[in-house]
Amino acid sequence: LFDDEGKSYLDLCAGLVAGASTGMLGTYIVGMRIPFLGICIAHAALAGAVFGALAGLTGTTLLLPALAAAALSAVLVGVIDPQTVRADINVVLGILFSFTMGLAFLGLGLFSVYGVSDNEVRSLLWGSLAFCRWHDVWLMTGTAAVELLFVVAFYKEMRAILFSRTHAAAAGVHVTLVWTLFLLLASLVLTVNFQTVGGLMIYSLLANPAVAAARLVRGYGRMLIVAAGLGGVSGAGGFLISAWTDLPTGAMIVILSSCLVGLALAWERWRGKRTS
Repeated sequence: LFDDEGKSYLDLCAGLVAGASTGMLGTYIVGMRIPFLGICIAHAALAGAVFGALAGLTGTTLLLPALAAAALSAVLVGVIDPQTVRADINVVLGILFSFTMGLAFLGLGLFSVYGVSDNEVRSLLWGSLAFCRWHDVWLMTGTAAVELLFVVAFYKEMRAILFSRTHAAAAGVHVTLVWTLFLLLASLVLTVNFQTVGGLMIYSLLANPAVAAARLVRGYGRMLIVAAGLGGVSGAGGFLISAWTDLPTGAMIVILSSCLVGLALAWERWRGKRTS
C-alpha cells in the first residue's frame, strides 16, 4: 500500500476531498428531491470530456469541455420551468440525462471510427485515482473551498429554498439568482471530482452520504456536516480498500458509501426500538 508513500497520501487526500465535497452537495440535492440533477450534470460533463478527447485534449485540459458542458446543462435546467412544460422537474432531468448519456456513448463509439485511443476517457467512466496528481488535489481542494463559501454565504437562503422555493420567494429570497448559482456550483463540484469515482458512479457518492446523514441526525446544519464527513470516509475508505485488494477504486468507494447507508438505516431502526 505504501510502496510509494507520497502517491498513497495524494490518492488518500483526493478521495477524502472528493467524498466530502460531493457529500455536502448531495445534502441539497437529496433534500430538494431532485436526484436526477446530479446524474444529469455528471453525464453532461462526461460527454464534454469525451468530445474534448476526440478533439485531441488530454489530462487536466479535459476539464475545460467537461465543465462547459456541465455548466450549459445546469443553466438549461435553471431556465426550464416545469410548470410551462407541464412535467415534473425529475421528468425533465431524466430526459436531459438520457440525451447527455447518449452523447457520451456516441462519442465513445467514435473513438474506434477515427482510430483514437480511448483509454484515458474510459478511466473517467469508472473512476481512478491512479492518474491523480497534486495539482488535481489542489484543484479539488479549491473547489471544495468555493463550495464551503457558498454554503456559508447562502446558508439561510438555501435552507429556505430547501423548505419551499415558493415560500422562499415570498419571504424575499432571490430564488432565481441563488438557484442558478447553486446549479453552477453543482456543475463545478461534479466536474472536478468525477474522475475520482467515475462519471457513471459519482451519483452514488453524491446521494448515499446525504441519505445516511438524514437517518443519523436532524437539522440542516448537522446534515451538511455529517454528509461531508460520511462522504470523506467513503472516498478515503474506498481508496484504502482498493489499495489493499487491488480492486477498482470507484467501485469500492460506491460500495462503501452504500454500506454506510445500510448501517445508518440499521442505527435508526435500533434507536427507534430503544426509545419506543
